[in-house]
Amino acid sequence: MKIGLAQLNSRADREANLVAAGVALERLAAEGVDLALLPEMFNHLAHDADNAAAAEPIPGPSTAWASEAARRLGMYVHCGSIMERRGEDVFNTAVVYDREGSEVARYSKIHLFDVRLPDGTAYVESAAVTPGDRVVTFSCHGLTFGMAICYDLRFPELFRALADEGADVFVTPAAFTVATGISHWEPLVRARAIENGCYLAACGQWGPHGRGRACYGHSLVVDPWGTVIAQCSEGVGTCTAGLDEDAVRATRERMPVLRHRRRDLFG
Repeated sequence: MKIGLAQLNSRADREANLVAAGVALERLAAEGVDLALLPEMFNHLAHDADNAAAAEPIPGPSTAWASEAARRLGMYVHCGSIMERRGEDVFNTAVVYDREGSEVARYSKIHLFDVRLPDGTAYVESAAVTPGDRVVTFSCHGLTFGMAICYDLRFPELFRALADEGADVFVTPAAFTVATGISHWEPLVRARAIENGCYLAACGQWGPHGRGRACYGHSLVVDPWGTVIAQCSEGVGTCTAGLDEDAVRATRERMPVLRHRRRDLFG
């Protein structure tokens, strides 16, 4: 099957963001993509409190748009993530729609980004967002996809749990900062793929999005051996890659780390 990544520069304008995402999805559909992946907070990206204020229920305007796009274009659409309002709580949630526009999976980000970067910039996602509590996979074209979002990349135990659930491919929308992305983005993506013998498709936001903050971009697809097989350059753009179930099996035979795990010691 063929996966496509849509690297965007979303800001605090939902309608403009949906137009930009639509252009990217049209391009990926024309390239014959089976599953398109959007970045984290594809519909609205600003500071944490502003993102929370723009939260929507699911279903809601942005997910209805994604569902309709999937049906109209005849491909699976992974909406990256949006801020989801659920009662009094807000979650950072990804939803996947099949070719008919029906929801097939929903995942809320488990690990929240609470850090102070070397330049003094502070991010406190937990001040506005409630963490999820479920490991989620879904099936598409005979492959099992494991879901994660951005900061989740730093927690290998989540990806091992997804591999235990049968994941062949990890799909990870993100809005990595420039400061962390320069040093950590590609090494983390490649490590999670190598550790589990899985493909990893990581779709990032790129560029400035308000009051001195900017995202790193460099969206990429890594194969189960850890080789980068597709990558977006600087700026808004798309990239595609083929995914082969046989490559997953062959890599896990060549490097059988999942079989060699000491479950008696580490679970």
